Amino acid sequence: MTSTTATQDDPAGAHSTLVRKSLQDEALVTGWRPLTDNCQVVEARWPARHRFYIERGRYTPLIVTESLRQALALLTHTAHGIPLSHRLGWEHLRTTVAPTALEAGPEPAEVELVIRHTEVTRRRLGSVHLASRIEATRSGVPLGTATLRYSTHPPVIYDRLRGPYADAEAAFARSLPLTAPVPASLVGRGRERDVVLSPTAEPHRWRLRVDTAHRVLFDHPHDHIPGMVLLEAACQAAQAVSAPRPVVPVALDTTFTRYVEFDQPCHITARQLTGPAPGPGGRVAIDAHQGDRLVFSGTVTTRPDGEIPAGR
Repeated sequence: MTSTTATQDDPAGAHSTLVRKSLQDEALVTGWRPLTDNCQVVEARWPARHRFYIERGRYTPLIVTESLRQALALLTHTAHGIPLSHRLGWEHLRTTVAPTALEAGPEPAEVELVIRHTEVTRRRLGSVHLASRIEATRSGVPLGTATLRYSTHPPVIYDRLRGPYADAEAAFARSLPLTAPVPASLVGRGRERDVVLSPTAEPHRWRLRVDTAHRVLFDHPHDHIPGMVLLEAACQAAQAVSAPRPVVPVALDTTFTRYVEFDQPCHITARQLTGPAPGPGGRVAIDAHQGDRLVFSGTVTTRPDGEIPAGR
């Protein structure tokens, strides 16, 4: 699971604290408006230059997911009235993205997400279980789709679930020492600092590299490793098993099974799947384990980078 804590509401829906970012520059969401009781439009703006979400003149596909994460953090307590103290946890995420819509230009990209909640189930002790469907466009051009199942828990339940890890500051401080990265080019990255995989002696198996000083992935203390780090690891692992052919992730189908702790190694494995894949790309199965426990799994669908036409 991956979680975030709601904070002080902002009438314009634009402050970084509302979307759980300490750095204001990392807040992508700029506003929202209701369409119906269970359907809202969330507006986002992607910067023309970014230290993590742009590679080789193109936005990385995970900026779509980060926009969605921020949008749901905003809507949970503004549109659905869930108390600000609740923690949000993802359970299952399925996304698709149109790689032709990811080209970065000289001006910021304007993005809209139409978010339709198909389930909002409120439990007696305060937890809420939600399911949503999302359609994203960039300046009116289809950008991607997503479905997501997630839940929110009040502090008394969340603290019981997390036990000794409930205190984010203490859990964050127990992070293991930073490990060495694999070559950045192996995982489709241009900078070593953005690599989230470390080598092991086994082929197609890596240790999750947790750099708590990375100000995009960890801009404030967490009680567990965020889901966005796991999704980035899945995309990098899919690139690594496709090497030397560069690929772009165009779809994710992922399940967050357990919280991933800072004080234990986490290992990522990847294997190419046989059988037909949508379009000209391939599919890679990803598993993440801490000890003998599965904590995260999914499938990454990729497309050869050279087959993606430029422009939108």
